[in-house]
Amino acid sequence: MKLIETKVMRGPNYWSVDQGSLIVLKIQLDDIAESEVNTVMQKAILEIPALSSKHHIQDHVQKGLPLLIKHLAVELQCMAEMPCTYARSRAGSNKGEHFIIVEYTIEEAGVHAAKTALHITEALLKGEPVDIKSHISELNEIRHSRKLGATSADILDAVKERKIPFRRFDNGSLIILGYGNKQQKIRTAVTDSTSGLGIELAGDKEETKKMLAEANVPVPKGILVYSEAGLRERIIEVKFPVVIKPLDGNHGRGVTTNIMDVEKAVFGFTIAKKISKAVILEEYIEGNDYRFLVINFKLIAVAKRTPAFVKGDGKSTIQQLVDEENKNPERGSEEKHVLAIIKIDEVTKKILSEKNLSADSIPASGEIIVLKDTANISAGGTAEDVTETVHPENIFMAERVAKMFNLNICGIDVMAKAVDIPITREVGAVIEVNAGPGLRMHSNPQGGKIRDVASPIVEMMFPTPQHARIPIVAVTGTNGKTTTTRMIAHLAKHAGHTPGFCTTEGIYVDGHMTFEGDCTGYLSAHDVLFDPVVDFAVLECARGGILKSGLGFDHCDISVVTNITEDHLGLKDINTLEDMAKVKSVVARSTTKNGYSILNADNDLSYKIMDDLECNVALFSMKSENERIKEHVKNGGLAATVESGYVIVHKGKTKIQIELIDNIPVTFKGKASYMIKNILPAVLTGIISGFTVDEIQKGLKTFYPSPHLTPGRMNLFDFTRFKVMIDYAHNMDGFFELKRFLDEVEDSPKVGLIAVAGDRRDEDIRHVGLLAATMFDKIIIKHDKDLRGRTAENISELLLEGISQINKAVPTMIISEEKEAIEYALDNAEKGSFILICAGIVSETVDQVSQLYKINSLITQIH
Repeated sequence: MKLIETKVMRGPNYWSVDQGSLIVLKIQLDDIAESEVNTVMQKAILEIPALSSKHHIQDHVQKGLPLLIKHLAVELQCMAEMPCTYARSRAGSNKGEHFIIVEYTIEEAGVHAAKTALHITEALLKGEPVDIKSHISELNEIRHSRKLGATSADILDAVKERKIPFRRFDNGSLIILGYGNKQQKIRTAVTDSTSGLGIELAGDKEETKKMLAEANVPVPKGILVYSEAGLRERIIEVKFPVVIKPLDGNHGRGVTTNIMDVEKAVFGFTIAKKISKAVILEEYIEGNDYRFLVINFKLIAVAKRTPAFVKGDGKSTIQQLVDEENKNPERGSEEKHVLAIIKIDEVTKKILSEKNLSADSIPASGEIIVLKDTANISAGGTAEDVTETVHPENIFMAERVAKMFNLNICGIDVMAKAVDIPITREVGAVIEVNAGPGLRMHSNPQGGKIRDVASPIVEMMFPTPQHARIPIVAVTGTNGKTTTTRMIAHLAKHAGHTPGFCTTEGIYVDGHMTFEGDCTGYLSAHDVLFDPVVDFAVLECARGGILKSGLGFDHCDISVVTNITEDHLGLKDINTLEDMAKVKSVVARSTTKNGYSILNADNDLSYKIMDDLECNVALFSMKSENERIKEHVKNGGLAATVESGYVIVHKGKTKIQIELIDNIPVTFKGKASYMIKNILPAVLTGIISGFTVDEIQKGLKTFYPSPHLTPGRMNLFDFTRFKVMIDYAHNMDGFFELKRFLDEVEDSPKVGLIAVAGDRRDEDIRHVGLLAATMFDKIIIKHDKDLRGRTAENISELLLEGISQINKAVPTMIISEEKEAIEYALDNAEKGSFILICAGIVSETVDQVSQLYKINSLITQIH
């Protein structure tokens, strides 16, 4: 048993479009008799009975160990409180190879569970003992390390329910919600639109009291003290009982209440002084402790809070009762559990000593022992929902207070005899105003009604899920992806958008490259989608990225499949064109039901994808008489074709003349037919996106085949004595399209600098050589820096074999280094020649030729 490869899917993928969070193990298994498989399964059931009662593996012994491994991986996560259900296994293309595909809740835990399932199976097969408890413990540790706090978790659940895209920043509590310029950030219950000044004001308890008092909101009378001497001197100004608390504390830390004498006041001062330089001394308001929660300046919930306590049983000490209560699974770390651990601290000891008790005292059966001065949940308190009993005057007061501080999420602490009567100076007071209040006392109260308080926060940020999204166009196919992506972004720019796009050259935001590299996978799509400037995303989705991690989005509004032809076959278990079509179809099948998938009606495999789609479909063809187009348009469909030299859009029976092809620079007066194939889906994207015909025309007329707009795609440099074109043709179909273009070029001789990626099949490399022999009068073979598993000699040999099949006489030489090959070709160029460079690393090729072109221009000017 051998693990060959582990992949993590994070979006729609080759294995499932609907289930994006998957772990994929590629494994090698030896032949195992069915009886031995049955023995292993029975051992596994003894260790984990749910494999039988829940997954029924004993009924499918004939499916072998892959069945056991996938269900083990799922069940291990379930046992560690990470519920999962999706589990699949598939046979690989080679004997003994299998793919195990299982869902995960937390990525790291999913990988760990899948690999652990493999190790457990191997151990059982060898008759070795397994320790399931330790494996579950490891998974629990991962879960706890990645778990959000209670407030953040509630909010994220509401976000997921509405299918709002999100990203946890650095796996922490900062969550970015929404795409592009629609995004907003939230950390616990503070959003990026929460008033910073309001947070600052609420953090200063004395200033808060003054603001409330000036607005005639009842508050306790009090003063600030800075030293014990000051406390002793001024305590007579505030009548007992009093409260002492830090000026800028939170979560009830450092607060001592119901102080009846100077000695306890000094004790309270000492506690508060540890947290703040200034200490508030104020009158104690008798009554119950209430928390009013106001969201978007509307009262949403009110909880009555009770300080931490234990109930005597007549035989256990207070410490034992506390320890027993702390075993409650709802109690734990303050950030990640509904209730906090109760700690017997200095405050608790003081409270107990005043009653002549200690932690070792044994309360009578039924006796209630209060352990804290405050009812804060963070101090171990509990909560009961009383929202439905609140008097309208108190609702008005709470909403008014939130507006005073301009806090869109606000927690208001009130001490009052009750909330079903107006809170006046005689019956209660507002004690504190809190920014970023906790939600758990409302969403998980120990009594009363559970309140959904997270949804109002999310709906405040995004009234509808669509408010969190920007238009997404996803482009895939074998050839033309990059140029189509760039062209669509260019049209969007002319339509007034701020586009972001990613391609094989890098990531671009509003025309500026923010990252250079091959950026056609999950992470690059994320970079574009979570850029706060972007309002229109165009994402090139290449085969490699889809297979590695899936798509970087849950769904797109428009998808484009340019074509599906032979390239990259034999790599990553994709061996046939049908396999490749399934990879590319992931993009199309991820289109929203109301969106459009744009398919190539001239390409059978692209067109066939339509059978698997639930969204709208638009077609394009170089031939206006294409029967597929005619049928589609007849049924009211949307299409784009070439007719009488014009790009034409068909909307049912209506025809829209977009632009004369000769007026579009990138077509080279119509000679570059494959550029026209890129224009058609780009124009359809513009029409679907609501761009005007005028905007589309302006975009097409200004889209030049330059290193700036289309680096490495038909970049023409007109030197004094010859011409040089750079193109990224890298497969047989790309070379065939170049041949069609070169057949229209009159310059002579034609010189080709060719290279092929080493990870292509032997026959693919030979075919490139064969085509090159029909295209060029002279050939220079060069090699990419990354030979991808082959030697330079082997690649050259295969290319030469292809060349010799057509024309053994064509002059051919090998200059392995691209830079040297370019220098040689240009230094030895004949007058009137046309040199085509098939770029390796586009940016390096463009830079070198651009520099040589500048030198040529300077020499020309001098002479």
